[in-house]
Amino acid sequence: MENATTFSDLPPLPSYTLQPLPSLVPPIPDKVLSLLLPVVAYWALSMTFHLVDTYDLFPQYRLHTPAEVLKRNHATRLEVVRDVLLQHVIQTIFGLLMLVVEPEDVFGKEDYDVAVWAQRIRLAQRAIPAVLSAVGLDALGLAKKVSSPALAGALAGGSYPWLTQTMTVAAGKDAVVPVFASWEIFAAKAIYWFLVPALQFLFGILIVDTWQYFLHRLMHMNRWLYATFHSRHHRLYVPYAYGALYNHPFEGFLLDTLGTGIAYMLSGMSTRQGMWFFTCSTIKTVDDHCGYALPFDPLQHITSNNAGYHDIHHQSWGIKTNFSQPFFTFWDSSLGTQWVGGDVSARYAKSRLHAQQKLDYEKQHPEEPPHFTHIRTHESESSSEDDRPYHDEIANAKHSPEALLNIPPKVSAGGKAAQQAVGSREQVLDDKVGGGPAVLIAEAEEERDAKAALKRSTRQKAGTSTAPADSLKNLR
Repeated sequence: MENATTFSDLPPLPSYTLQPLPSLVPPIPDKVLSLLLPVVAYWALSMTFHLVDTYDLFPQYRLHTPAEVLKRNHATRLEVVRDVLLQHVIQTIFGLLMLVVEPEDVFGKEDYDVAVWAQRIRLAQRAIPAVLSAVGLDALGLAKKVSSPALAGALAGGSYPWLTQTMTVAAGKDAVVPVFASWEIFAAKAIYWFLVPALQFLFGILIVDTWQYFLHRLMHMNRWLYATFHSRHHRLYVPYAYGALYNHPFEGFLLDTLGTGIAYMLSGMSTRQGMWFFTCSTIKTVDDHCGYALPFDPLQHITSNNAGYHDIHHQSWGIKTNFSQPFFTFWDSSLGTQWVGGDVSARYAKSRLHAQQKLDYEKQHPEEPPHFTHIRTHESESSSEDDRPYHDEIANAKHSPEALLNIPPKVSAGGKAAQQAVGSREQVLDDKVGGGPAVLIAEAEEERDAKAALKRSTRQKAGTSTAPADSLKNLR
């Protein structure tokens, strides 16, 4: 056998053989599973929230009462389900078309890729002596003084002369080649298996947030786009979970399906990463429309973009604010489109009260036409406590009648909050097909009711107001 010779100053990369990647859930191919999981997650989470609604499990965390769902929305549940199912069909077809241009999923190259990162780490260490020298330190002198061989090797510029192995190279010759330090392999695995996927996921989030913010904002700034497409989604003034993807089909494809598809491709995610990305995006979108400010829901605390934040965007007075969706709010805060009208609990309380009174009146006067909106607010016409499960909450857990009249907040005519409110109400009027004018008529009735409540309060004992309900605290 010939004498072994040194082959290179860098550890060699291992060979590899690619093989087809087995399915996570046989016999469903991973690419097909990545299309099915978001749909399953959408309806599983939506139905969970629907059961919470149906059995009224967390009334203290509701953003809106059941009466508001019935009386304030301008789309039926059947219309919502129809359009959501249509969007799921469209996104599945689009996903199947994308499968044609995507390469086959394979495995077997993982050790090679880890070694590539380990080589990069070794090469990066060569800069350490120069960097330390620039600040007046002798890297080689320090390397001789430290007791840790790994640290000494790194300080010496990635020199590990004692880390070698003999391997057979071309023509059957043996060569002495360097090997990686254990810490280099550990760091390379951490980068390959955790850091890179995390950065890809965050990059995908950035793309989706950017795509949705600017297209969403455009839909609100352009009257034709709003009236033709986006106004359909805003007919749900009281959002609920399975209405999250209630959109015009074109808008649903453009904002949601195409946006996440572009993010997936540009970030270089694998199919299995895409499963997580598509599913997490779907879950976050549903959660943002769930209608609950749940203190135990982690998705509502990871970022400031949550159900309370997005719910403001669905109100007639906040429709031209809070455009960010579905993850973070940095575009709103950076570009000045975040809601600045302050605490909204009084606004919510007024809408709750009016919706309940309207529902009560229609129950007591079934002969009135369905579009009849006038509501008598005299206490003698109120229904019983049993028929109004939210009566106590509205009466005792919101604000005094005086506070109800502080809507909108007192700002100058040119103030930003006033401009947001005026612009939002003008946009509501653009949706004539969806009953936009009726929404503003209902708001005028709410204001009238609040004034009537103020007059009655002058005959009552002072000091009866209490703190707002927990579900409305700190909504911004």
